[in-house]
Amino acid sequence: MFVRSSSRFFLKRASVFPLLAVLGCASGQPHVQAGAAPAEARPMKQTADLSALKAELVARHGEAQRARIERGVDQVAVLWRAEDGDLAAFVREYFIADEKQLEATLARLETAFEQLDGHLNEISRELRRPTDLDLGPLLPVDPLLAAYDPGAHTTEDLFQAKVGFVALLNFPLTTLAERMEKGPGYTRRQWAEARLTGRFSRRVPAEVRQASTRATADADLYIAEYNIWMHHLVDEQGRRPFPKGMRLISHWNLRDELKSRYADPEGVAKQRMIIKVMERIVTQTIPAAVIDNPWVDWNPFTNEVKAAPAGELESDAPQRPVVLDGKREDDVRYTKLLAQFHAARREDPYVPVAPTAIARSFELGRELPEARVKALLEQVLTSPLVPQVAKLIEQRLGRKLEPQDLWYAGFRANAKLPEAELDKLTRQRYPTAEAFAKDLPRILQGLGFSKEKAAFLSEHIRVDSSRGAGHAMPSLRRGDFPRLRTRVGPSGMDYKGYNIAVHELGHNVEQVFSLYEVDHTLLAGVPNNAFTEALAFVFQARDLELLGQAKPDAARERERVLNDFWQTWEIAGVALVDIAVWHWMYEHPDATPAQLREAVVRIAQETWDRYYAPVLGGQGTPLLGIYSHMISYPLYLTDYPLGHLIAFQIEEHLHKAGKLGAEFERMASQGALTPDVWMTNATGAPVSAEPLLRATEAALLGR
Repeated sequence: MFVRSSSRFFLKRASVFPLLAVLGCASGQPHVQAGAAPAEARPMKQTADLSALKAELVARHGEAQRARIERGVDQVAVLWRAEDGDLAAFVREYFIADEKQLEATLARLETAFEQLDGHLNEISRELRRPTDLDLGPLLPVDPLLAAYDPGAHTTEDLFQAKVGFVALLNFPLTTLAERMEKGPGYTRRQWAEARLTGRFSRRVPAEVRQASTRATADADLYIAEYNIWMHHLVDEQGRRPFPKGMRLISHWNLRDELKSRYADPEGVAKQRMIIKVMERIVTQTIPAAVIDNPWVDWNPFTNEVKAAPAGELESDAPQRPVVLDGKREDDVRYTKLLAQFHAARREDPYVPVAPTAIARSFELGRELPEARVKALLEQVLTSPLVPQVAKLIEQRLGRKLEPQDLWYAGFRANAKLPEAELDKLTRQRYPTAEAFAKDLPRILQGLGFSKEKAAFLSEHIRVDSSRGAGHAMPSLRRGDFPRLRTRVGPSGMDYKGYNIAVHELGHNVEQVFSLYEVDHTLLAGVPNNAFTEALAFVFQARDLELLGQAKPDAARERERVLNDFWQTWEIAGVALVDIAVWHWMYEHPDATPAQLREAVVRIAQETWDRYYAPVLGGQGTPLLGIYSHMISYPLYLTDYPLGHLIAFQIEEHLHKAGKLGAEFERMASQGALTPDVWMTNATGAPVSAEPLLRATEAALLGR
């Protein structure tokens, strides 16, 4: 599903946020777009003569230190404020020329930050525990605790304590261009130094960070409780297509239920009903009374709401009011999204080289330029292979494709297995989250890890029952444990929950290796979220094998390739919608929720009509706007198509190497390098769409 961090501060601890690009400005001051920065965001007017200060240090420490001195002093000066005191005195005292002391300082800071980050992460996780886990009804105070970010003040506190300035004075703060050009030749220590200074590349006030955390927590809770009771969907004949007790979260479970109906003789009608539900959610024409409410029946086609007959009510139905006026949800979805946007805008002035959330997402978070990523997505979306794969799907379905076939699951190994059979199997095996945890050693050995390594991994992962669809939460210090969260119902873990659990397990295994087996904990993690998604996809693709189903033969392997291609095509358009919506918000910063709703619907429709309507029909559907990440995890969706492309390259390598466990460990243990360096070390080539496209063409020819 996705990797959840306790705080945005920890989402990618090793991210590097370059500021050196501003040092070449003629004024010597950072250039800030979109109006003047708040006073506290601007560096102090330097009273010290920096040139004289640099010359003094060179005279004291020798010509060999000139480059380090000049770079370090400039790095400090960019972020030094008047209240920080005497810059020259600080520089004279804390510049380190001795190599042994420099190495010892790096090690000391690395140790300290592992503990600091790790314990703050644990505190945040515990504060979120009631909202993240299925522990019963929430108390009014729980959302307030979840919105509190104990790490919000950390960076500023470290600057005020001068620790951040010690790092900037003595170690290089690199630009993305530098890392892309020189990164392949970096030593491991150079990578660690780059990640150390990266955390001190900007000074965002604690109240700004806290506002961002509050907006995310609020949106996340809204999504976590956005459920549809499927038995209470009725058609015009009053029929109930879905079984009693089925409660599906949007969008994850709705999508997965749609996928599961390809093996159902009456599946098309059920899929069309789910599509209409999704469209109502996006357009906010869904009646407010039907959200997480089994006390009313709803016809999503006519939008009529009626009281549910007593005999149709679930025994575990939560208390809800019976409101029959059909009043729509009042743009709550877009109110939450706007709150995320406004929180992000407050941070913009403090990051002059990436002054929008979009720029930070690509340049700083992914370390891949937006233009390059969009080109990769469009390469898949416009591929001539799309209509060829669509024609094959049409032949299999015996009908013209429709919008629901965006999520066609017929290439998957479970496509011909009834969902009820899979649910029965997983519920018997995993009646509780604890049962899944106990089975981890067997699962991991089934994935190719040795008995000893499987035991080690199992001991370092904790499994919980999730309130939402599911997520993985990393640990940030050795001695703590990553968390695997998935939904476990009263009757046990259904197949949807199991499939998610296997995916999250991939995240957790990566998290263990990339923390415990890196040589520098400053490098803990992977290049960006797309990489951890890719590694999780590797696990998820093997979920049925782990349930005892047959391993894939050559024909199944071709099916896997076609499935990867179709999934990448599907989510690539969703990612483009997410990006376009954020561009629209920056162009219309004073928009109302209603105006944002209209814009999202229009962008989703236009994207659909351009890339999908020629293949799937459904002209003008807003379906691409359904993904819940758009509301609770801004600009995350792009990591999924990137993750699919990266996962395919990894899978291609694994098929050649033939040792999943050992190769997965080798790859994950590289740590947080830049994407192309990591991928080249892992598979021999940089990030690309070409391997997937080549394999898809071969699969079509070999079918």
